[in-house]
Amino acid sequence: MVLHSGRGHPEIVWWWGARSNWDSRRLTLAPEWGRSEVVGAMLDELLGRRVALRHRIAPDGAPGPRFTDAVGNLTSEEPGTVTVHTRTGPVRVARDAIVAVREVPPAPARRASRAAVAELERVRAAAWPAPVREDLGGWVLRAAGGWTKRANSALALGDPGMPVEQALARVQAFAAAHGIAPRVQAPVGSPWSNRVLDAGWQVLPAGDGESLVLVTGVEPVVAAPDWPARPTAAWWAVTGEGPFPAGSPALAVLTGDGPFGVAPPGEQSNAASPVRPREQSKAARAGAPARPGEQSRGVPEVVGFGVLDDPEEGPVAAVRAAVVGDHVHFGRLTVLPRFRRRGLATRLTRAALAWAAARGARHAVVEVATGNPGGRALYAREGWSEHHRSHYLVPGRTEPG
Repeated sequence: MVLHSGRGHPEIVWWWGARSNWDSRRLTLAPEWGRSEVVGAMLDELLGRRVALRHRIAPDGAPGPRFTDAVGNLTSEEPGTVTVHTRTGPVRVARDAIVAVREVPPAPARRASRAAVAELERVRAAAWPAPVREDLGGWVLRAAGGWTKRANSALALGDPGMPVEQALARVQAFAAAHGIAPRVQAPVGSPWSNRVLDAGWQVLPAGDGESLVLVTGVEPVVAAPDWPARPTAAWWAVTGEGPFPAGSPALAVLTGDGPFGVAPPGEQSNAASPVRPREQSKAARAGAPARPGEQSRGVPEVVGFGVLDDPEEGPVAAVRAAVVGDHVHFGRLTVLPRFRRRGLATRLTRAALAWAAARGARHAVVEVATGNPGGRALYAREGWSEHHRSHYLVPGRTEPG
């Protein structure tokens, strides 16, 4: 269905059939309805959906094109305007400049290259740094006292330098030495994910065994929040975690302040030499060497802990943001249950993008479990797109003899 308005009365047009051979039906509206009322009704109906929107960019008689199109998710933040979140960034359009709009199917996912996937996984690993890491060729074994799956798994992005079966035995020995469950994290469909599956491991059966890695652009801002670099009492109250004691592995992951240990290949990680905060680890250098003058990617360069307050109830939403190079990673986004469905997660996500923009980020990344429809809907409405998927692999069950 599409709204069309020309020089005469506004019309609503229904389109159906293949795009190359559309059929249509028109309904001319009564004059008293008014063009603005029709535009508003159609646009409000399509908010949160992916649309193709044609709008006027020049008056009649002006040289050059008078109209242009924008395709993407439709939102409305300010009276009198809408925003189309296109692949190249948001396009803000005055409602009275719109001449046609229709809903379109979701864009087909563009498969990122293996190199791009591996690079983004290294960014995510640096944004959520495990205090204990051990190099294993193109794999990194990680431990953080069992707090969170990502910081307590082996990240498999390249050749481990030995048969996969031997590498998995090393993963299990490392996990046993650090009192954590053996897990491998790998991009879905990657060669090393497939090799681990072929070795008899399986995708973590729990509902969050597979996640979508979503990305969006970070736009320059005029004003941005100033968030503390360590969790506050308000942040802990919303997330329901901690506060973690000083020196604990979980606090090291959250703040990126170490101390961090990295073992050379073949050495037990508990004998690791320390890596100072903001210094690149050997594991990170092996996968993504820093260029001269470039900030290290072993740990995040800056971390912020944001909180939204309700005037009467106090803190009601919280998020963690970590900048690594020109990327910002969001995590721990939490809204208290009784305050959900009020747009707080959207507000906090936008505030986090502004915070990141003020600190030099140009790209944002977030992980959402495939079994989290609410989270997926939130980021879809905000124009985030899927970059790739990641999952956790665990030893398969031994069948009874």
